[in-house]
Amino acid sequence: MSILIAIDQGTTSTRTVAFDKDLNIIHSEQKEYSLIYPNDGWVEIAPEELMSSVYATIDPVIEACSDISAIGITNQRETTLVWDADSGEPIYNAIVWQDRRTAEQCMQLKKAGHEEAIKNATGLLLDPYFSSTKISWILDNVDGARKRAEAGKLRFGTVDTYLLWQLTHGEIYKTDVTNASRTNLYNIHLKEWDSELLKIFNIPRSMLPEVQSSDSNYGTLVRGNKTIQISGVIGDQQSALVGQRCFQSGQMKATFGTGCFLMVNTGDESLLSTSGLLNTLGYGLSGKVSYAMEGSIFSAGTIIQWLRDNMEFFQDSAESINLLDTRGESNGVLFVPGFTGIGAPHWNAEIRASFYGITRDSTKKDMVTAAFKSLIYQVMDIKEALKVDGIQIKNLSIDGGMAANSGFCQLLADFLGQEVQVPSSLESTAIGAAITAGLGAHFFSINDLQNNQSSNATIYQPREKVFDLNDLTEWRKFLRVLLDAYN
Repeated sequence: MSILIAIDQGTTSTRTVAFDKDLNIIHSEQKEYSLIYPNDGWVEIAPEELMSSVYATIDPVIEACSDISAIGITNQRETTLVWDADSGEPIYNAIVWQDRRTAEQCMQLKKAGHEEAIKNATGLLLDPYFSSTKISWILDNVDGARKRAEAGKLRFGTVDTYLLWQLTHGEIYKTDVTNASRTNLYNIHLKEWDSELLKIFNIPRSMLPEVQSSDSNYGTLVRGNKTIQISGVIGDQQSALVGQRCFQSGQMKATFGTGCFLMVNTGDESLLSTSGLLNTLGYGLSGKVSYAMEGSIFSAGTIIQWLRDNMEFFQDSAESINLLDTRGESNGVLFVPGFTGIGAPHWNAEIRASFYGITRDSTKKDMVTAAFKSLIYQVMDIKEALKVDGIQIKNLSIDGGMAANSGFCQLLADFLGQEVQVPSSLESTAIGAAITAGLGAHFFSINDLQNNQSSNATIYQPREKVFDLNDLTEWRKFLRVLLDAYN
């Protein structure tokens, strides 16, 4: 039996999953680790913890499987690492995609008039979310780093590149087009690192990896007596796009993990959003590059984690469904989840989380329901932004941990006023990595995948008279007050 393995390196955990030829899960391992919060708006990962979680999941899966055809890697995207070119030792912790420490730098670059050039080349906005200013910060704040970088002694990578370097003992220094497209340094039209942007962010070209198609040869992994080809690398949200088989223009998915990311395939057309959405590379597969439009929501699963760990409203995330009102009624309580700023389509790095409308009658259930609704309302704002950009959502297929919450899925359908589909497997990101590796190993073709796509999905139909437009209007007013206060 030929097996495909996916390494799914996420924001708070690593999963390694083995799939059979029909993409059924036959073995999986997961290892969580802690995020580090050194200052307000700062989010980091200790590189040694990250790698420890990778090895702790890879080894038992490989040991349990024989006849492994290929490995694919998918990863949290904009998270930034810089390491020594000789030793491979990181010079600073990984700075996570959620980190907002470079908000002031971004503001200065905007004032200097650079945002338009960045947007035209990369399809992205000028925001701390992306890797470029994170690299600059490390070079300017770690003793001797800039001098070492200019001498060609430092390397930068998103998590995929760092994993490849470590797993191949420094032999492979590469990334794929999807991860490169999230750095604010890669020209998505020319498919190359952009020299003008490197000057803007003051980053030496020698720090950047070689960019390849997502289904290329990325070297070999040797563990024990097994040597396995790494034939796929793809960013996590793009991986979910592939995992949901969104190979045609107009097909859309939403992943509710640590954050929430809505992505629609726009084919070979690179669309420039006028409403605060991102134009990015959807994938590079089988000799073809497809573009995508994306709406990024910074806090999704982290909201539930906060309610569980900090507020102690429940002990297990699964228990949150018991505190979610089935019709979304929160008795006037509203919540804006700006733990690390707010993403599409508003893009404000300074805003912070807030409750509004709390009275003596407010309950734990009201606050939990308001938190869930805040996520749905952000999805609705992105839906409106897509409409402005000429993209209509006919239906929505969702995955990720929160898709297991049936109450949330039903409210999402109710509030959006449209069908919501949940696939039989919520592991779309890992499946996408396995598919990418399988394509790279010529295990199957995109046509095979489209023809054999499973229809075993749970369908949520919108109920009548559940969505309250007045509540959404009040939420948007509250959000506007906060946005104006932090502009």
